Amino acid sequence: MSILRKLNTKSPNPQFISSLFFTRFSSSAQYVDPGPFEDPFPDEPTSSYYDHQVYKAGRNGDMATVGYLLNKRIKDGCFNTTKTFSFITNTDSSLSILDPLIQTLSRLDKGITRKQAFDLLIARLCKIERIEDSLRVVQTMMEKRELNAATFHPIVNALAKKKKMEEAWRVVDIMRVAGVKPDVTAYNYLLTAYCSESKLREASALVKKIEEEGLGADLRTYDALILGACRVGKVEGGLMLLRSMMDAGISVMYSTHTHLINGMLGIRYYDGAVRFVKACGGRDAMLDQESFGVLANKLVRLGREVEAMVVLSEMKKRGLSFGKKLNDFYETHLKNIS
Repeated sequence: MSILRKLNTKSPNPQFISSLFFTRFSSSAQYVDPGPFEDPFPDEPTSSYYDHQVYKAGRNGDMATVGYLLNKRIKDGCFNTTKTFSFITNTDSSLSILDPLIQTLSRLDKGITRKQAFDLLIARLCKIERIEDSLRVVQTMMEKRELNAATFHPIVNALAKKKKMEEAWRVVDIMRVAGVKPDVTAYNYLLTAYCSESKLREASALVKKIEEEGLGADLRTYDALILGACRVGKVEGGLMLLRSMMDAGISVMYSTHTHLINGMLGIRYYDGAVRFVKACGGRDAMLDQESFGVLANKLVRLGREVEAMVVLSEMKKRGLSFGKKLNDFYETHLKNIS
């Protein structure tokens, strides 16, 4: 990643960042009504309606209309969505309009209109794996002084998911140079990547860094740590973390329960997994559906028919539903027992 490789992490000068990117964009032009649309605006437009109109204008390369629509939709209370910039794809023809689009966004109304549009364009570029292009958008936002930690979240997340940890840390360095303090969400993306790879030494160092910077652990921090503990077979440690979460009144993600279920099955603690989901049951119907269902399916695949029947019988008692395959398994084994 050429832009990231050029970063001098020791430079405290925000102007240094300017040399890392390709182009500066600035203009104060205002967008005017581009003229009549094929269909008249509805009396009560929706975000979906605006997304469709922006998509059509973007596909046609009509940046004047794109700018007009992005300004107008916010005034109409129709915020941008993850689909707003779906007309940008990872093809040469689509990417050829990226520079005009960045210029268009730089001329939007100040405040939430421009900030949200830029943030969602960055998210879109990260989704189609155009990280360097997303950093060019960051440069434009830096010039507009509209950066915050949320702007960088999609970039750090995308790199961490690809296990490109060195590049992800360089983006964190860019945040600091740009005057943006990394938050716990940014660090959580890195922490999850380390824990999913069972790199607990790196994870421990990062947790220490989070503490030193005065950032409190949240539910995703705990989720990552429990994942890491379960990946290396330290399920007891994961359960202790879960208890500390509950004692502190921190909400528990559904995925956290799944990590513990997988961890117990990984060390062949089948009975413990069954007792775990039963002990956690009765507090959240959706969690019950998720946890019992995940465990039942995994037990069937592992050939643990006795434990699977216990879980399915418990699901029946609790009024939880399960799919056709599990139902066929349950009915077949119920007949055999009879």
